Amino acid sequence: MASYAILAKYTAQGVKNIKESPGRVEAFRALCRKMGAEMKSFHLAMGRYDLVVHVDAPDDATLAKIILATSSGGNVSTETLRLFTEAEYKSIVAGLP
Repeated sequence: MASYAILAKYTAQGVKNIKESPGRVEAFRALCRKMGAEMKSFHLAMGRYDLVVHVDAPDDATLAKIILATSSGGNVSTETLRLFTEAEYKSIVAGLP
């Protein structure tokens, strides 16, 4: 499975309904499971982003579906980073021309 860091910011709607946020986290976890992915961790953050979520998914397309379904609710905007393990990093570097 591929790993991803999802950086999220609350929208005005998301902040207005902040008390519903824990339920949205559980709904996100369930969506991940339904799509064959796993939410590995969830963090409230301070700074440029409000939330950081680590998700493992079978492929980029699956993660894109999860993000689009989540973002369409209007409570968060996201930026997604593909994460590579140290072993993957070493293999990538070893294959450089």
